Amino acid sequence: MAVFQHDVLIIGAGLAGMRAGLSAQAAGADVAIISKVHPVRSHSNAAQGGINAAVDEDDTWEDHAFDTVKGSDYLGDQDAIEVLCSEAGGEVLALERMGVIFHRDETGHLGSRAFGGQQRARTYFVGDITGQALLHVMYEQLIKQGLRIYEEWFVTELIVEDGSCKGAVVIDITSGQMHVIGAKAVIMATGGAGRVYEPSTNALICTGDGISLAYRAGAPMMDMEMVQFHPTTLKGSGVLITEGARGDGAYLINADGDRFMEKYAPNMMELASRDVVSRSEQTEINEGRGVDGCVFLDMRHLGMDLIRERLWQIREIGIDFVGVDIVKEPIPILPGMHYIMGGIKTDVWGRTPLDGLYAAGETACVSVHGANRLGANSLLDTIVFGKRSGYDAAERSKNGHATMPGEDYAVEGEKKIRALLDRPLNGDRVAKIRLDLGKVMNEKVQVFRNEDQLKSALEDVRALKKRYDTVGVEAKGKVFNTDLLFHIELGFMLECAEMVCLSSIERKESRGAHYRVDYPTRDDANWLHHITCSYTPGGPQLGTAPVTITRWEPQERKY
Repeated sequence: MAVFQHDVLIIGAGLAGMRAGLSAQAAGADVAIISKVHPVRSHSNAAQGGINAAVDEDDTWEDHAFDTVKGSDYLGDQDAIEVLCSEAGGEVLALERMGVIFHRDETGHLGSRAFGGQQRARTYFVGDITGQALLHVMYEQLIKQGLRIYEEWFVTELIVEDGSCKGAVVIDITSGQMHVIGAKAVIMATGGAGRVYEPSTNALICTGDGISLAYRAGAPMMDMEMVQFHPTTLKGSGVLITEGARGDGAYLINADGDRFMEKYAPNMMELASRDVVSRSEQTEINEGRGVDGCVFLDMRHLGMDLIRERLWQIREIGIDFVGVDIVKEPIPILPGMHYIMGGIKTDVWGRTPLDGLYAAGETACVSVHGANRLGANSLLDTIVFGKRSGYDAAERSKNGHATMPGEDYAVEGEKKIRALLDRPLNGDRVAKIRLDLGKVMNEKVQVFRNEDQLKSALEDVRALKKRYDTVGVEAKGKVFNTDLLFHIELGFMLECAEMVCLSSIERKESRGAHYRVDYPTRDDANWLHHITCSYTPGGPQLGTAPVTITRWEPQERKY
């Protein structure tokens, strides 16, 4: 056991965590980043389509902000959205200066593609591997600046003393040893909770760790009912097929070959917001105009040259996973879980209501996405609020704590792990519970929701929690015991699922990604507020928080 100390500890090494680390170090802090995987294996790697910004001279950040507010179905906090969009242009240019080789048009200027829910093309991209390109360049910057990275270490709990977050209890996965990392400020940047659903576009590591850790530590969650289903995920596997394909001109067609978005969003067609397109697809499927539970994305007319330049990874995915060459055939797709708009409640500097704890990226809820995130605003969110949280955490650390945590936290953590490893096997398995959870959420907390299904899902999740309380860990070793890690992750996932179900039952209206067939209209009079979740020993306690409106009053949302 050992005790390490830093000014700022960042949990998570995706884009939000990396950007926070660079920002905090630039502000003079001693910074460390902890990640349960090698940093370039973080889920930011999977982002395909691009990053939004008003860079062109004839575009304005105000237009970007309005599109984001409208996309959020007016649940997004407009002060945060103004920060996101006003700082976007400078951050994209800074990324290029770091070395990101963005696409350029025939004039040599940064070239953009159209993305859903926006009045104009303002999505800057690197083929269909934008997240990967950004992540590798950012990692190079970390190496250049010499930041301390605890690679393949796993956080089991946050340390809270006297109402302040002072660090974390961690396992070195490669040795199984428990340690304590003390910090004057902690930034949670662990990504979302996508694997609460099965299938999902998310990596297997996206298990809601940061959301659950912060929840247990006493930080409130917000907007947990707002789960985004991406319109184009691959049949069977749930692999993401980028919105960039539709931005480059791909069509959605049903079993009859009809381009059905004409009925649902006649102005923006396939480039309506994601919630609108997902519901349109699901309606076609439910009414019998799909094929085997799917509709199709048609890219044949785009031609080999464009596909080779901009969508080559999508072509490889189609061939490898379903045996479809998008140059020659439409590809089978359906709505699938992609992103959670909710998370740890923060302000525009990443501060949570728990002193000393910050959050940024998908694990946080600022809330810039409200009830529905615009495509390509997620990478922007990680960069803008990662940078801001890193700076503010560094400034806070200059005052620091009077005392720092000691080795006794690691001793107690070791006892908890030993109790798990000593639990007798009962024939149940973590993998079985996890799969059952994913199926429940995918079937009952989906694109179209109703009270009976949501209450049934909540009962199922709570039954799974009881199974979890008795399931054992089959592998008993210390070195790289992934069975143990999967057990701990499942606990995080079950808590996230319970909050999603409870918040979904509570919101008795339809707004953005949350569509209640029993309450099919948006109700600003009664529900124009956030739903919060706070930890109690008996389960989540729900509350409300106001929506910040600065200049755009709610209006009917049409595409």
